[in-house]
Amino acid sequence: MVGRVTRGTGEEVLEGVLNCSTCLMEYPVLDGIPYLVSDLRSYVRENLSHLLARSDVSPELDGLLGDASGPGTHFEVARQFTSSYVWDHWADQDPEEVPPAELLGTPAPAPGGVVRHLIAGLSDLGRAPEGLTLDLGCSVGRSTFALAERRDGLVLGGDLNVPMIRLARRILESGEVRYARRRVGLVYDHRAFPVAVPGAERVDFWAFDATSPPFASGTIALATAFNVLDCVPSPHALLKGLEHVLAEGGGAVLSTPYDWSNGATPYESWLGGHSQRGPWAGASEPFLRALLTPGAHPHSLGGLRLVGERDVPWHVRMHDRSTVLYRAHLAALRRTSAPS
Repeated sequence: MVGRVTRGTGEEVLEGVLNCSTCLMEYPVLDGIPYLVSDLRSYVRENLSHLLARSDVSPELDGLLGDASGPGTHFEVARQFTSSYVWDHWADQDPEEVPPAELLGTPAPAPGGVVRHLIAGLSDLGRAPEGLTLDLGCSVGRSTFALAERRDGLVLGGDLNVPMIRLARRILESGEVRYARRRVGLVYDHRAFPVAVPGAERVDFWAFDATSPPFASGTIALATAFNVLDCVPSPHALLKGLEHVLAEGGGAVLSTPYDWSNGATPYESWLGGHSQRGPWAGASEPFLRALLTPGAHPHSLGGLRLVGERDVPWHVRMHDRSTVLYRAHLAALRRTSAPS
């Protein structure tokens, strides 16, 4: 419940404190985003510079600060990640975006991969019940808005990356995308353009952990998680969290290139990617299938069933001369039994 409101407009809390009547914890609301993180102390300590970062810096000064701080800083890492994700999520609506030329006989990289994955995943899943929809690891928000176009009811985007979810929130408030698009090295071109966000009145963005969504058992009708499974400390915990919050008959759509990194996921928790002498020779796809098949693995989930899967290409732009092409594994899941 809302404890204190220090800044707001009407019924909207832009800054304040939420109080949990169960755990007696306090959670901050900054720039309209509630930060519902279980280990709040560690999260704030690790993200304080981002939480207190200014959003009113001019493009000229942004470039100067980037040059002065240099590569490898929190500032520069955040700019690079934001540039890549905004390009994929929103560049198809940028009137100044020049379509890239075909490269060495391969198809030209195209933004909008996250929406294409969403459309394909919903098609494979089939009908999902009405109710609350979650977009786990929503990044800069395009998939959240795309869900609101296709779903009735409230759609919540959740992410722990402060710069990205703040950008998503600003798009919700303004209907405009503003970001620094990386050209090369520390050189960025600043873009600003309006975007269509139908259903924005039913969208909100919260900061929370995708592996432990702060929702009661059986309360979520549909959940999505694009490029998330290989970016969390425990992929199995993410699947368990989905099993817990999804309502009976509810669905989930996951997409991942299994681009494992020990910096994001301890390799003991990878789904494949190692143990090539094991039963699946280190492959990730059969590991996921086994976890979604009762009895196929000691840690198999009893309440989720795989109802569709396919490979879908996904371009990630790094800079003007570099675009990574992933072959992502798209999986549609169904909640088959009432949550325990």
